Amino acid sequence: MSTPSRLPTPSEDIIEATIHPLASPAPGRSARGRLFAGLGAVVLLAGLGYGGYSLVMGRRYVSTDNAYVNADAAQVTSSLDGTVRSVPVVDTQAVKKGDVLVVIDDTDARIALAQAEAQLGQAERRVRAYFANDGALGAQVAAREADGARAEAQLLSAQADYDRARIDLDRRKALSASGAVSGEELTSAQNAFATASANLAVAKATRAQAVANRVAAQGSQKANTVLIADSTVETNPEVMAARARVDQAKVDLGRTVVRAPFDGVVARRQVQVGQRVKADTMLMSVVPVAQAYVDANFKEVQLAKVRAGQPVELTADLYGSDVVFHGQVAGLAGGTGSAFALIPAQNATGNWIKVVQRVPVRVLLDPSELAVHPLRVGLSMNVTIDTGAPAAPAHGQN
Repeated sequence: MSTPSRLPTPSEDIIEATIHPLASPAPGRSARGRLFAGLGAVVLLAGLGYGGYSLVMGRRYVSTDNAYVNADAAQVTSSLDGTVRSVPVVDTQAVKKGDVLVVIDDTDARIALAQAEAQLGQAERRVRAYFANDGALGAQVAAREADGARAEAQLLSAQADYDRARIDLDRRKALSASGAVSGEELTSAQNAFATASANLAVAKATRAQAVANRVAAQGSQKANTVLIADSTVETNPEVMAARARVDQAKVDLGRTVVRAPFDGVVARRQVQVGQRVKADTMLMSVVPVAQAYVDANFKEVQLAKVRAGQPVELTADLYGSDVVFHGQVAGLAGGTGSAFALIPAQNATGNWIKVVQRVPVRVLLDPSELAVHPLRVGLSMNVTIDTGAPAAPAHGQN
């Protein structure tokens, strides 16, 4: 009678596997191992490829999503006091350079212009009178000189009469003692001498007055000459000052119509019809969307190789990754964002934690791409700079 076969126990399988470790595995286990090995090889190759790309090419590019569209918006203000007559634009409206934004009542400006023109006419007539007076004052000087000459002649004549009367009086006084001259003749000689003395005094006073009149006339002529020296009616300072006031009045009249300084979009309109505005009152803003640029805030550790003129690729959250903008680095800011903050960080304290700083990088955009896909101030952008490409002159903006 044969002995029945016995099934191996689990302990026997373990002993068998230990005794024969190189025994070939089961077919199912072999396929699964090859699958995992292949997957590990693919992951290893992908990691090596990514590492090689990062080592060779990744260092060439620096990127940030901390970037925003910006533009040099114009703050439109009033240049003079007045009442707003009309505001033909609204927020979000596109305007061209020279379009009317605000019209201020021009009544006061027109009156001021009329007054300035009247003052200009008065100044021109006054200067013409200066030129006319110059000839008249010259004639007065000549007349005063003639008066002086006549006074001088009269003084000489009076001096001669005085000398003659004095000699006659002295002679008669000498003869009166001997009785050769009567008392009447002596009296007549004394009267003649007194008259001659008085006439001499009058002649001296007349000559002094003539000299004074001549000096006064010469002074008036010099004063008038100063007003017209080296000038004509048109170039006289008084006329030029009056004409400047007319020009200023014309400028003020023109400023009653406020126009757009460039192409753009109206934003933050703060003025209404009938409002009384003062000079420098904020009326609205005009944003030049066609001249937009991007301020990208890169970490300080990313900026070692960033230079002006390097090419840049950008995408906007507005359009997604399908629309790629191209630009160039215009330059780096003069300091970090925190350095120019309203309240700068104070690191000279007991408790201090180092924070990686960011520096704004200005990126100019291609105007032709902006025309096709316009951007608005404040939109988020993703920026990538190719630091390995040769820097080229940054293109300007329209």
